[in-house]
Amino acid sequence: MKKFAVAAALLSAALASPALAAPGGEGRVEVRGGLITGNGQDEATLGAAAGYDFDLGSSTFLGAEIAGDKVLVDGANVQFSAGARAGAKIGANGKLYATGGYTFGDIDDPYVGAGYQHKLGQNLYAKGEYRHQFIENFGDFDSFVVGVGFAF
Repeated sequence: MKKFAVAAALLSAALASPALAAPGGEGRVEVRGGLITGNGQDEATLGAAAGYDFDLGSSTFLGAEIAGDKVLVDGANVQFSAGARAGAKIGANGKLYATGGYTFGDIDDPYVGAGYQHKLGQNLYAKGEYRHQFIENFGDFDSFVVGVGFAF
């Protein structure tokens, strides 16, 4: 129940943030897919995420994100995650970032990772992200995902 309360608080903060943000912040929604590998298994995954990035000046940002991802194997449930990302703006169109948070559902575990997001137009972006998940009693897993999203 504590994990659900933490996720609900992060979701509330992410949804309320656009109204409270200083100029220059950016909301985003995306779809993504990729590969999860570890413990002798390789599985495809598909998901969606929403978040908000706060500008911390002209070259850095801090953001919050919630997501739901499904491993595409029979019997697997959707895993939800809540986390944060912090990074640097690269030129006018790129964001390089570190991320960390917590995944919950059938398997509860923390994760850390890194990614790059690049604008493809005024509101469209593509991204690539790596995450390392620390799954207790089952072995660590790595995920590699690509996504496309809409920023507003």
